[in-house]
Amino acid sequence: MTAVHVVLPGDIDDPADPSGGNAYDRHVCRGLAGRGWTVREHQVPGGWPHPGPRERADLAGLLGGLPDGVPVLLDGLVASTVPDVLAPHAARLRLVILVHLPIEGETEARSLAAATAVVATSEWTRDRLLDRYRLSPGRVTVAPPGVDPAPVASGTPGGGRLLCVAAVTPVKGHDVLAAALTEVADLDWTCDWVGPPDRDRAFADRLRARLTATGLGGRVRLTGPRTGPDLAATYAATDLLVAPSRRETYGMVVTEALARGVPVLASDTGGLPDTLGHAPGGDRPGLLVPPGDPGATAAALRRWLTDPGLRDRLRRAARQRRHTLTGWPVTVDRLATALKEATEA
Repeated sequence: MTAVHVVLPGDIDDPADPSGGNAYDRHVCRGLAGRGWTVREHQVPGGWPHPGPRERADLAGLLGGLPDGVPVLLDGLVASTVPDVLAPHAARLRLVILVHLPIEGETEARSLAAATAVVATSEWTRDRLLDRYRLSPGRVTVAPPGVDPAPVASGTPGGGRLLCVAAVTPVKGHDVLAAALTEVADLDWTCDWVGPPDRDRAFADRLRARLTATGLGGRVRLTGPRTGPDLAATYAATDLLVAPSRRETYGMVVTEALARGVPVLASDTGGLPDTLGHAPGGDRPGLLVPPGDPGATAAALRRWLTDPGLRDRLRRAARQRRHTLTGWPVTVDRLATALKEATEA
């Protein structure tokens, strides 16, 4: 039996602050345990990726107490900004850094250089890392997120049930979506914003005020975070997922929607186009628009809401695309291979 030590953010299981990275980490830990690995979790509280002196000292103490030669899987949120903590242990531990979102810069470069191996959660992320840093391609593995099978959402004839699943922050583009929804206020729709609303309170407060001022306060519902059956039920009642992010390395919400045959309107940025992908016949199961462009987003929403033929085509493509998605066992297998290779390096 192989043991792996996994260093995780302290909020990994906080239902009030869910994230794709935390969900990924939890699936991986469970999956490795299911394959016979002894998974020893070490949750490190703190303001990662901006730790204070105490948090850095605690991480150094944790690594210093691990036995020589063991594989240590570190979430990139923790590892990418502390090269001085990692470097003293690089020769005796098999450090594997899991990069969900590249932070980019000299600090991350030095952190990744201290690792035996790097795991990226998308091809886009791997390409980005190889382009930015002097990493050997053989050291960087891709293990994209999986998705659990789900029943097909029935959808409504008019397609007016819109959904955005993301923390309410500028990078996720809620301001872009709010502006776009204002432009299609003459049409019949509602939009649920599901996700933590308080990571940037000032930004969220400005958006609430804007929605109220434009008369959309009753049609755009900030529900807060949802997980488990509540989130599954939300997807099941959705006609179109909207992912207006300014930057995204993968976009797990996209495959969560596609697993239910729900089309997606997404920004053409980062890893989102690859995640959206194509149906076996070549059709996109959704629409792509330039990031940060309310006008283009509004135009795409208007097409979706007013063109029954388009809705039918996109729904058909989404239902075909769902059969090409991979599950979490594939993700875990790829990551387990990376850990084994790092141990043998």
